[in-house]
Amino acid sequence: MGAWELLLVGAVLALGLCGVLVPGVPGSWLVWAGVAVWALRDPHGLAWGVLVGATAVLLAAQVLRWLLPPRRLRQAGATRALALWAGAGALAGFCVLPVIGAIPGFVGGIYAAERLRLGSHGDAVASTRTAMRAGGSSVLAELFACLLIVGAWAGAVIWG
Repeated sequence: MGAWELLLVGAVLALGLCGVLVPGVPGSWLVWAGVAVWALRDPHGLAWGVLVGATAVLLAAQVLRWLLPPRRLRQAGATRALALWAGAGALAGFCVLPVIGAIPGFVGGIYAAERLRLGSHGDAVASTRTAMRAGGSSVLAELFACLLIVGAWAGAVIWG
């Protein structure tokens, strides 16, 4: 697979990661489709392993989302800026502390956005709890699964 094709697949994966944070956009399925196209165009055992792993992780994330409370973020007062901060925090956490850093990064991003908006620590903590209970946990589950898949894809492309 050529460099331009890999860049295109990477762009689809990045769009899928952003799509997880935007309601109505099938972000996780864009990530899966990007990995599927890559595996079909580069038919090595590692590529197929990443695709099978991505399928399993996404199915597990969907089951987890069904078990978690439904998303009611808009009704709880979540804004687009909050989603941006949460996503940036998860991505930064994923890079700083590989894999598990996405979870505290996501919650920290929500806290940072709410601290800037509300001003006080106590109000920001209460608002962060409300956001996580209103569906932030299901967004985090889907985003975490997609970050795992993108990380596996990047590792396979770089070291595979």
